[in-house]
Amino acid sequence: MTTTRDATGGARRAAEEPRWLDAEQMRTWLRLQAVIELLPSALDQQLRRDADLTHFEYMVLAMLSEAPDRALRMTELARLTSATLPRLSHVARRLEGRGYVERCTAPDDRRATIAHLTEDGWRKVVASAPGHARTVLENVFDDLGPDELRTLTGALGKVLAHIDPHDHFGRNDRPAR
Repeated sequence: MTTTRDATGGARRAAEEPRWLDAEQMRTWLRLQAVIELLPSALDQQLRRDADLTHFEYMVLAMLSEAPDRALRMTELARLTSATLPRLSHVARRLEGRGYVERCTAPDDRRATIAHLTEDGWRKVVASAPGHARTVLENVFDDLGPDELRTLTGALGKVLAHIDPHDHFGRNDRPAR
């Protein structure tokens, strides 16, 4: 923002000048945009082909598989998967129909719903995990050296802390799995 003087000599703020990306920022931004567009498709294609799951369905099963008793409140599951409750409810209903998830009312709060991974769901996520991990490694990590990985982790942490300063999605300092 620039400051100018009015006719009486008093300071007043001029309209904020637009900010623009420099050449390096533009190059980086376009690469990030490409990753944002292409990576989900690559992950989804592998999971659909090998496991008959979407990437989001896999993430739901994976988050439940790591939870105590393989169960979470739907609100917590939505947070961990960065999803809205309506989207999660729709997918949970689909997974329920396939026998991978069961939903029930929380015993301590009848307004809350608990999602529980069934034995079939556990077997599905265990069978699907190696192919998913291979795809993530091939598409994200295999071409990075240790220093590049640390730099990427740090940079993404800063971006995430800025866009999610209150850590609503539980990703800012989440340990690696």
